[in-house]
Amino acid sequence: MHQVRVMLTLLPLAVLAGCSASEPTHDWISYGGDVGGMRYSAHDQIDRDNVAELELAWTYQTNEESLLPPNFFVFHSLHGTPLLTPPEAGSSLLFCTDFNRIIALDPATGAERWVFNPEVALERFGQYKCRGVSIWHDMLALAGAACEWRVFTNTSDRRLFAVDARTGERCAAFGDNGEVDVNPIIEATEPKGNIKAVQFWAPPAVVGDIIVASATVHSKGRLVTSYPGQVRGFSARNGEFVWAFDVVPRNPGDPEAENWTPESLGITGAGSPWAFLSVDEKRDLVFLPTSSVSPDYYGGTRPGDNRYATSLVALRGATGELVWHFQFTHHDVWNYDPAAQPILATVTKFWRQQDMAVQLTKAGMLWALDRETGEPVFGAEERAVSTYGVPGEVLSPTQPFPLKPRPLVPITISPDDAFGFDEADRQACRKLIEDYRHGPIYTPPSSRGTIMFPQPGGGTNWGGGAFDPRRNLLITNVSRQPDVIRLVPKDQLDMKKSAGPGAGRPGGAPAYIEGTDYGVQVGPLVSPSGVFCTPPPWSTLVAVNLANGNIEWEVPLGSTTEYADRGVPVVEGITAMGGPTVTAGGLVFIGATTDEKFRAFDTDTGELLWEVKVPSAAMSQPMSYMIDGRQYVVIIAAGHQFFYRQKITGDIVAFALPEDRL
Repeated sequence: MHQVRVMLTLLPLAVLAGCSASEPTHDWISYGGDVGGMRYSAHDQIDRDNVAELELAWTYQTNEESLLPPNFFVFHSLHGTPLLTPPEAGSSLLFCTDFNRIIALDPATGAERWVFNPEVALERFGQYKCRGVSIWHDMLALAGAACEWRVFTNTSDRRLFAVDARTGERCAAFGDNGEVDVNPIIEATEPKGNIKAVQFWAPPAVVGDIIVASATVHSKGRLVTSYPGQVRGFSARNGEFVWAFDVVPRNPGDPEAENWTPESLGITGAGSPWAFLSVDEKRDLVFLPTSSVSPDYYGGTRPGDNRYATSLVALRGATGELVWHFQFTHHDVWNYDPAAQPILATVTKFWRQQDMAVQLTKAGMLWALDRETGEPVFGAEERAVSTYGVPGEVLSPTQPFPLKPRPLVPITISPDDAFGFDEADRQACRKLIEDYRHGPIYTPPSSRGTIMFPQPGGGTNWGGGAFDPRRNLLITNVSRQPDVIRLVPKDQLDMKKSAGPGAGRPGGAPAYIEGTDYGVQVGPLVSPSGVFCTPPPWSTLVAVNLANGNIEWEVPLGSTTEYADRGVPVVEGITAMGGPTVTAGGLVFIGATTDEKFRAFDTDTGELLWEVKVPSAAMSQPMSYMIDGRQYVVIIAAGHQFFYRQKITGDIVAFALPEDRL
């Protein structure tokens, strides 16, 4: 379907008391709790009355650094989410490490049960991470047979593995002794690029008997031409390649192909979802939050809206056939792609239920879409935006906005927003805002420098949100920080510096966008003393009622004494990366912040109820499960390769109530 321009709005609706029929009864069987990404635990042993009594139950350390050769530097970090296999599959806590090892732990003690090492090829200065694994039950296998329950992971060096969930042994019938090399499949596609810039970081989705894999394409920010952002389906049984969906519609029969130029179809790549997919098993649907296409920040080589990029796309799982799509940003040159996992929520209103696909975006929007049609539940409208970009750029004259809820973050900036801890900082920030191009969201990138508010990292990034079906509440953390993006004409670039380390990054030289007349430089808008030029909170936790689209509460997330030596108050609401989990005990659990804290909030009010220091910044998503009558909450607290390099560790920590309080 095409973008819906104006849709009907729903009135505020009553919520049924008690448990929704959509509430899951299983434990944590997928990255997002269930395959629809709700991140909800139906256990309530830990609740608002006793959460303050939580104690450390066990810890586990991956020691991933020991796998690196001496003096061999790579960017890596551990910030996935474990899952718990069903009792029939061994009741193991499963997760993958930075270098794609799969580790199975005893969920009650944290003791190691088995390890599978795919021996990923490591490149000096490369990037490595794995955010999760997936499981599948072979309904045709005999009970207790080898690989009746399988664990799937795809790796940074573009391979797909299947191992037995009980033992970690390879599934011999899958591919070549449990392994499918995806490199030849990628290399057979057009356009070409640097294949090492294509990596699998997110867990594959499983829909029916199909494994769906999607990749990160790193080069898209600095190259016009890169590998296609294809999403691929493989047989879960034998690993055979079944289907592919290209975010750039190169098939002449595709209805969106006519909206691209032949030249752009031949060179434009990327666009694949780089984070997480969601699955509606009953409808045989897989939901793709697609990213922007190559290159980032300049779109003169790809005129038009660039559908199916920066969209939510629903595909038929068995065939890869397109069912519907909805685009969140036309002709995206702001890197505002929807990185978060779509949340497949069933919302109860007027004693009736509505199935939604809810997408949070880096632009700070929450889109609630009908799961069957893709139409906005609360309506949408196209609003006029600036088209005054750099020479050669052709921007969309309108952008879509949901009628409800309101944006979850501020989406405009002016000199009056200038912030500083003292008058000198404040005046410096005011001048910076005046000097750079500024205004509402979707102000185009410019050679003068344009303030992006929110920044390309969010709004909501890959941490995403969590949905409580008893309350119809979606909880998410959001960032409220400004960046500056500058497009530098090619004749003003120092090509030696633009190709060096840090090019295009904060504090680095502009990076040349190969194939265009520009380089790009992106960095935070900060004062001379290094403080963001907009007032705190710089991140918050927000609760949205999906029955009526209203924001119920919002509280700062995290605090710091970092600036105490300057004689200023403690900052409430600091840099965060990661996401929340909600439980039937009326709790929201979240790490995410740079203050190395793990916290629990009251789901109904946002009141902070508990916090504890953890080994490093817990920039991941927590999960919860019940074993032997005891509820556990687990989070990976290991830092982040870019957002918190102070402590890159391999720590997994589990909390539970004292045994004498059960």
